[in-house]
Amino acid sequence: MAYWYESHIDRKIREAQEQGQFDDLPGTGKPLSDHGQEYTEDWWVQDWLRREGASAGALPPTLAVRREAEDLQETIDKRHTEQEVRSYVAALNEQLRKARAGLLDGPPVLLPPLDADKVVRGWRERRRRS
Repeated sequence: MAYWYESHIDRKIREAQEQGQFDDLPGTGKPLSDHGQEYTEDWWVQDWLRREGASAGALPPTLAVRREAEDLQETIDKRHTEQEVRSYVAALNEQLRKARAGLLDGPPVLLPPLDADKVVRGWRERRRRS
């Protein structure tokens, strides 16, 4: 003898189906929007931008801060003085602090503050080599 158990959730879904609540939903019978496309690491960001109607260049503030931190070397190498580098790092660290504290919109950011002295040493070394 087989026993059949229907959870509360299963029962709610079954009842909704019986009442026709899933009939004629938008997208019924259509393929998923990204079907057949190559997987990308930031698929969820692209999906969010599409759903929100944002342009591809408009990132949520926390993602913009992450991108800025990733592009740090390229950005500071365009600076001409150590003070400019330190000012840039201080401003970026403030944005990172706000992002970690949840004061900026977007997904959480867990990046630690940048060590200004270490960044300046790298900037000097690259300037010396070029």
